[in-house]
Amino acid sequence: MADLSKIFKALGDPTRFAIFELVRDCGSSEGCSEEEASDSLSQIAERFHLSLSTVSHHVKELRNSGLITCEKRGQRLFCWVDPDVLRELEQYAKGETR
Repeated sequence: MADLSKIFKALGDPTRFAIFELVRDCGSSEGCSEEEASDSLSQIAERFHLSLSTVSHHVKELRNSGLITCEKRGQRLFCWVDPDVLRELEQYAKGETR
């Protein structure tokens, strides 16, 4: 079971929430090209006009909360949302857990 308090804390920051939404939306097949579906940290930084270190910090918090999973490919880090965590959040919102 995911630690929901960590998840909600991670999503409490507006920039982090926006980064999560980008990764979530482009991690699906709806409306995103294959290239967009694998945003690297540098692409996220450009999109939000943030430094790479700031984006790295936000991604680290999202990873630590369990919301996203990342994989290093060469010098780039690719991120996607963990579908199991989304299911747990949905169950929580429906009152089906705890």
